[in-house]
Amino acid sequence: MTCEKLNKIAADKADLINVRKIVREQAEKLAKNTGYRKQVLVCGGTGCTSSSSLKVIEQLETSFNELGINDVLIVKTGCFGLCALGPIMIVYPEGAFYSQMTPEHAKTVAEKHLVKGGEIVKELLYAETVHADGSVIPFAEIPFYKHQMRIALRNCGVIAAESIDEAIAADDYKALAKVLTSMKPEEVIAEIKASGLRGRGGAGFPTGLKWQFTKEAKGDIKYVCCNADEGDPGAFMDRSVLEGDPHTVLEAMTIAGYTVGAQEGYIYVRAEYPIAVDRLNIAIAQAREYGLLGKNILGSGFDFDIHVRLGAGAFVCGEETALIASVEGKRGEPCPKPPFPAQSGIFKKPTLINNVETWASIAPIILKGAKWFSSIGTEKSSGTKVFALGGKIKNVGLVEVPMGTPLKTIVYDVGGGIPGGKRFKAAQTGGPSGGCIPATHINIGMDFDNLNAIGSMMGSGGLIVMDEDTCMVDIAKFYLEFTADESCGKCAPCRIGTRRLLDILTKITEGKGEPEDLDKITELAKHMKSSSLCALGQSAPNPVLSAMEHFGDEYMKHIYAKKCPSGVCKSLLSYYIEPDKCRGCTLCKRNCPANAISGEVKSAHYIDPAKCVKCGECIAHCRFNAIVKK
Repeated sequence: MTCEKLNKIAADKADLINVRKIVREQAEKLAKNTGYRKQVLVCGGTGCTSSSSLKVIEQLETSFNELGINDVLIVKTGCFGLCALGPIMIVYPEGAFYSQMTPEHAKTVAEKHLVKGGEIVKELLYAETVHADGSVIPFAEIPFYKHQMRIALRNCGVIAAESIDEAIAADDYKALAKVLTSMKPEEVIAEIKASGLRGRGGAGFPTGLKWQFTKEAKGDIKYVCCNADEGDPGAFMDRSVLEGDPHTVLEAMTIAGYTVGAQEGYIYVRAEYPIAVDRLNIAIAQAREYGLLGKNILGSGFDFDIHVRLGAGAFVCGEETALIASVEGKRGEPCPKPPFPAQSGIFKKPTLINNVETWASIAPIILKGAKWFSSIGTEKSSGTKVFALGGKIKNVGLVEVPMGTPLKTIVYDVGGGIPGGKRFKAAQTGGPSGGCIPATHINIGMDFDNLNAIGSMMGSGGLIVMDEDTCMVDIAKFYLEFTADESCGKCAPCRIGTRRLLDILTKITEGKGEPEDLDKITELAKHMKSSSLCALGQSAPNPVLSAMEHFGDEYMKHIYAKKCPSGVCKSLLSYYIEPDKCRGCTLCKRNCPANAISGEVKSAHYIDPAKCVKCGECIAHCRFNAIVKK
């Protein structure tokens, strides 16, 4: 494929980044499509697939055959973002947003909407996309989407995830053509540096500077690497990009190869992401067939190819040097730095490593310019950030907002608030390496510097929301259990320190804590931070220290009063039946697995604390709210 043909296919668009523009242009394109009357986009990402979206597609195909529909195209896309509503199906050009689809629902839509002359099945639409009078609201106008600005996710849920033609039509590889035909490597680096792009993998190191270091490193052989070892609990940003738009990563890595002087690249992705792995392999094969990978790319004389390496799911392999060891076929353990990968990386050669989201931001910067990108976000944190929004939140899913967007906007406007009218208590960012943001900081702008200032961190983008029923001591314990299990064991501060911290927290949650334990945590954390070999050990105390700083009163109540204010830590709970509320229905007694409840029909019952295992089954079955836990 020549550069001219590529440029012709990838025609200019007014603004691919704005979600509303994407939807409108998609609708206009489909309305003009002479081959198909309508197109049905069905999410084929991991979230919706696990909710049987593939069965929805199968039912659509069956219904089309039965109804003789041959002018409607079914498109399997990547993630739409609103994972709480999956499986999601969107029909164009109307933009009808069907949510929580089942095969039976798909059959109904085919029979009533997709036949010629059919009408939208409004009762199956996502409720927020329907006016009170029954008219349809464009889904890009609903709160979840209208506060977003999609750059890394620009094509996810918009194009067929396994089609290079649709990827090219959506401007993938256009930046590569521009770079290879009109830009010198130094100009590419200057553009990336001027954009202010910082690494989205957690540390926030200036991307352009990392590219410059790798280019200036001495060596005839260099490598480019994509870190797709996304291991934070609740994080799925990188996975969704790879599933929805793998070509944007391949394009950016090829641009980087040209810029730093590398001819080979590796994508290190965990094997637990089978859909992402499959689509990466499909995309690589397609790019090679189109001459966008391999020898003499676009007739430029530049050679570059990419290989996929599967990780076994070790969290520590998200650290650069541990990842490099795993790529080389060695045990995934970190090494001291320096030397940094830019000087000595894969097979001891200079290596440029960026994470998926960072790569996904490269092409838009090349096409729209550094000035455009740096105008988004804040002065020191430009562009957008993708967050995996989870926990006690209505709209669980994937969101991308400008850097500096207030946490309150993300939680309430985008996320839809806390279910059940519960009070917002805190949000955990940065996963096991991060910290908590208490309710007092809910208006904080989400960028690198603001989060660091309050003892948290951006991390890769996990954002776990917690409500009033969350125990912050228990949350800190949860993250420590994770890091203790994931420690590679190479250095003693991490191997022993995480276990010792976990022992202390477990002691506190079991009601055996002592005042001096808090001093022990602080002292141990100090040594782990200063002497652990890699960031896993250095940052492992962060969730504990952050919770102690912002929720010290909860630690005190666990230690001094032997109570868990949130009613989470079982060892500190007692279950009690209020006699004046109990009606003697016997439901609690019949469902108690420990036979800890006694009482006669129509008489107040009693829980024997010596037998009670604090499972909560009695509360779950009580109709009169007579059972409390204290």
